[in-house]
Amino acid sequence: MSEAIKLQLAQLKRGSDEILVESDFDKKVASGKKLRIKAGFDPTAPDLHLGHTVLINKLKQFQDAGHHILFLIGDFTGMIGDPTGKSATRPPLTKEEVIQNAASYTEQVFKILDPDKTEVVFNSTWMSEFNAVDLIQLAAKHTVARMLERDDFNKRYTGGKPIAIHEFIYPLIQGYDSVALKSDVELGGTDQKFNLLVGRQLQETYGQSPQVVMTMPILEGLDGVQKMSKSLGNYIGINEAPNDMFGKIMSISDSLMWRYFELLSFREMDEINEWKAQCEAGKENPKNIKVKLALEIVERFNDESLAKSAQQEFESRFKHGQLPEDIERITITSAGELLLANVMKDAGLTKSTSESYRMIKQGAVRVNEQKINDKGTMLGLGEEHLVQVGKRKFAKITIA
Repeated sequence: MSEAIKLQLAQLKRGSDEILVESDFDKKVASGKKLRIKAGFDPTAPDLHLGHTVLINKLKQFQDAGHHILFLIGDFTGMIGDPTGKSATRPPLTKEEVIQNAASYTEQVFKILDPDKTEVVFNSTWMSEFNAVDLIQLAAKHTVARMLERDDFNKRYTGGKPIAIHEFIYPLIQGYDSVALKSDVELGGTDQKFNLLVGRQLQETYGQSPQVVMTMPILEGLDGVQKMSKSLGNYIGINEAPNDMFGKIMSISDSLMWRYFELLSFREMDEINEWKAQCEAGKENPKNIKVKLALEIVERFNDESLAKSAQQEFESRFKHGQLPEDIERITITSAGELLLANVMKDAGLTKSTSESYRMIKQGAVRVNEQKINDKGTMLGLGEEHLVQVGKRKFAKITIA
């Protein structure tokens, strides 16, 4: 095996959780063939965060290595609803929701992938041609026993919770996508392993060479514990304002930074490992390295000038204690003084009153640059109050 192939394999395997079967993968890459690399996305939400880009970054690496990218939008499966990891039947999307979310997806992913070298495909293209006989024949190629090996199905079955028949169809159709596209490699999150292996099994059933399955880890959110999720509020959206994105990246822990470098950065691992060694030896400040990560990510989704501007704004605010220049002014109408926790929620600084209380308890709230510890703090009528929540949220609020 040539050194060039060894380097390509090392780059393509970087950050992956599992490769099934790895020896097959090595042979496919070493063959010099332009491989068909498939990754499927159900357009369940219109906004992507950095957790989603772990998979898209890996597609980018395959694309840069000269392989053919099949970006599959599951517009048909999206109307079924992916049961993966669900403790109850998931409500399907409407056709209108699928179309709207799919358009948003492609716009966002082309901030990473080259649109001229990416084939966007929709599984409704072949599934809409399926009739009842075709679907029954497909269902005959898998068993209920195999389906119940899947952890989430097994838990629901043994727990007496309902499993709708259409939920068994979902992994079958996802697997058939690999048959229709003749994929050589399919990428997915670790939670998709069962579905990806169904694709490999169906390809064999249909007389095709089975695809290699590569699973990618689920990225932890800002808290460093739970997976990045909008519902948990620990996410970094790829369409966020550059200043917000930069500040959020700088807020992650020093230990989590290396995980983000491996899964999100396009820098060489040798360079990243050298920085890590310098930090561990006390020869470099981790914050300086974190700035490099923040600049790279912000520039990827915006441009170099906005990334540098975000860095300057961050340094001015946090290194020199300066307040941002563009603090929003908000007026809340009331007949009397208001509870600070409610004001924070009404001003959009928190999502709920309970979150307001939690932020106050954590010492993350300041009014007129004074830390607030009392959950019962009231704001009076008439004057303007500078309210700060965390390090990035500010508002000048007047109760009138």
